Amino acid sequence: MIIRTRALKIIITGGAGFIGSSLTTPLLNRGDEVIAIDNFNDYYSPARKRANIAPFLNHPRYTLAEVDFRVSESVQQIVRQHKPDAIAHLGGMASVRYSVKYPQLYVDTNINGTVNLLEAAQKNGAGHFVFASTSSVYGQTDQIPFSETQPTDRPLAPYPATKKAAEVLGHAYYNMYSLNFTALRFFNVYGPKGRPDMMPYIVLENILQEQEITLFDNGQMYRDWTYIEDIVSGIIAAIDRPIGYEIINLGRGEPVLMSDFISLAEEIIGKEAIIKIAPAPPSEPKITYAHIAKARELLDYNPRTSIVDGLNNFWRWYQEAVGR
Repeated sequence: MIIRTRALKIIITGGAGFIGSSLTTPLLNRGDEVIAIDNFNDYYSPARKRANIAPFLNHPRYTLAEVDFRVSESVQQIVRQHKPDAIAHLGGMASVRYSVKYPQLYVDTNINGTVNLLEAAQKNGAGHFVFASTSSVYGQTDQIPFSETQPTDRPLAPYPATKKAAEVLGHAYYNMYSLNFTALRFFNVYGPKGRPDMMPYIVLENILQEQEITLFDNGQMYRDWTYIEDIVSGIIAAIDRPIGYEIINLGRGEPVLMSDFISLAEEIIGKEAIIKIAPAPPSEPKITYAHIAKARELLDYNPRTSIVDGLNNFWRWYQEAVGR
């Protein structure tokens, strides 16, 4: 058990996004100061991101910096001005399939942008760097569940390749500057504020609107859905524990068959899905499945929210936020 002795000053990149804004609430509630960095790009609706952070804008311990962390000078200025205790680097380009179309954008954002933040951290005394990595780095593997010790040098798309590169860069900065660096490999995060390009959102919306849902491999693929509150608890634990260089899985540890996921969504909404069966593209693994013993040991991580409870919570939020 880690006992904090003082409030922290924390920079969150991607601070207006799904995970970044969800992290902000408990940090402010416990007395920390949050500096959110976001460039409000149009990968999905900037208005939705602004709605995510609207409750924080008048908070005395919240600062919004509308900058692009691909611009080194801007990053240096913010980190130099605020002198954070930690940087939670949650921002970046997500989506495996989108990365196939725009690989250079992913290199610029997820690699070059991360280097800018690492440089700013080491030059301005930020002693701890928590990085949002992804379960996609495991690629197509027969080693189940996915363990942090297994090879991750065969990514299936530019997105996981750039996340893997950032993990490796983190080790270089730990080696050169003793910068504590914790890479958290997120597994299929979902919940309130979830992005509209993510499968849970697409499934709910398309069932409701009677639109077709593309289901790969006849639904015989597994995903380790992890509820946002569980992910946030793991991030906070990592922020509070500068432990050198570590890579840690954050998942539920209970993969769900995609056909069962669709059936649960149908039951919650009370409507049948319109399904189109298609072969899985080469960028999609057959399964994601987190081995979370290391997270339990190092972070006291204990995911609590089942897929049934989590998807019901997400559906309630969707009805309120989207107004269907």
